[in-house]
Amino acid sequence: MKRSGSADLPLHYGYVPTWLAERMAKLGLAVVETIVMDYGKDEVLRRLSDPFWFQSLGAVMGMDWHSSGITTSVMGALKRSINPHSRELGIYICGGKGKHSTKTPQELMNVCNTTGLDGNYLVKCSKLSAKVDNTAIQDGFQLYTHNFILSDTGKWAVVQQGMSDLSRTARRYHWHSEQLQSFVEDPHTAIHGHNNGLILNMADKLAATSRNGVMQIAAEQPDQMLKEISKLVMPNHHDVQAKDVDLKRLGAVLWLSHEKQPKDFEDLLLLQGLGPRTLQSLALVSEVIHGTPSRFKDPARFSFAHGGKDGHPFPVPTKVYDETIGTLQTAIHKAKLGNSEKSEAIKRLTNIAQAAEKDFTPNANFDQVIEKERNDSWKYGGRTVFGKAKPPVQQQLKLF
Repeated sequence: MKRSGSADLPLHYGYVPTWLAERMAKLGLAVVETIVMDYGKDEVLRRLSDPFWFQSLGAVMGMDWHSSGITTSVMGALKRSINPHSRELGIYICGGKGKHSTKTPQELMNVCNTTGLDGNYLVKCSKLSAKVDNTAIQDGFQLYTHNFILSDTGKWAVVQQGMSDLSRTARRYHWHSEQLQSFVEDPHTAIHGHNNGLILNMADKLAATSRNGVMQIAAEQPDQMLKEISKLVMPNHHDVQAKDVDLKRLGAVLWLSHEKQPKDFEDLLLLQGLGPRTLQSLALVSEVIHGTPSRFKDPARFSFAHGGKDGHPFPVPTKVYDETIGTLQTAIHKAKLGNSEKSEAIKRLTNIAQAAEKDFTPNANFDQVIEKERNDSWKYGGRTVFGKAKPPVQQQLKLF
């Protein structure tokens, strides 16, 4: 299996408030349900094995757009929301953070008892993926979270993360069974974390000679260090800056949602009645569901859907978040009853935005966009871990 990339994740500490965790679970379920309906259950596994898409999903959910906390919070939200619907969706999520990761083998066996899959083999896959990332790749990161996601077809993905106290960074590792040929030769779809220089990677295919000669390993350096096809570098700065975002793509979404209305696009008439702010969020969520891999090179852009719990780029607009979830849930329900028109309208949102990008020239001031979002946040039920958003203080005019 080839690595699809890597990313640097600054360590963030804190918690996910209940009001956000509940919404993350609902949005995560709606996204996964739509992907399963439109593209199949195994596509969910492929998406989760893509570090860029995973980071974008966390950002659109309202998590801190660049932090290490996205891994545990997103997987926790998905596990809580998907597992009660596993039989219907054909997707199961095992493991978790800390002590929950040690329960992965038993959880896998329980799933296999109901699906007829080979439990012993899948437990072996889970243990080997963790062993490779903790031992075979000596990069200074100690695993502390391990999630094993599988479908009832027998395919699986792994999302696990290690932490380095020395560099105060995290590294996320992605696996995908569809391309797996060997656990000891290029097994990852991605490794997500800071590049701290040369590391010992006994899972690289170029280390085959070393693996075959244990005595030589002790005396010789591995021939080839870790190679990565692409790298997502998440900066240390907490705020979202213009350089973190594809302004052309973001500008097209803002234009579509705030300067145009569904009545201007015959294909979107079924979405008429949604406010501009909800259309903005729905367009970005639609892209997460229907966008191609190349669309997720700037995960920070997706934080403009529902902000971030830390207030960057702006507080989470809970009213908009709820309306987005409600629109998706209604579309899913109708699609299950055979009426997919609304679901198709949501899909066309991202198609129209992408078409607008071709000749689009960004003309909005990036900082002003964020300032407006923050000033209007109280109108949309804006919240952060620090409390609820308040109207901006009006400066009293002086008489003299």
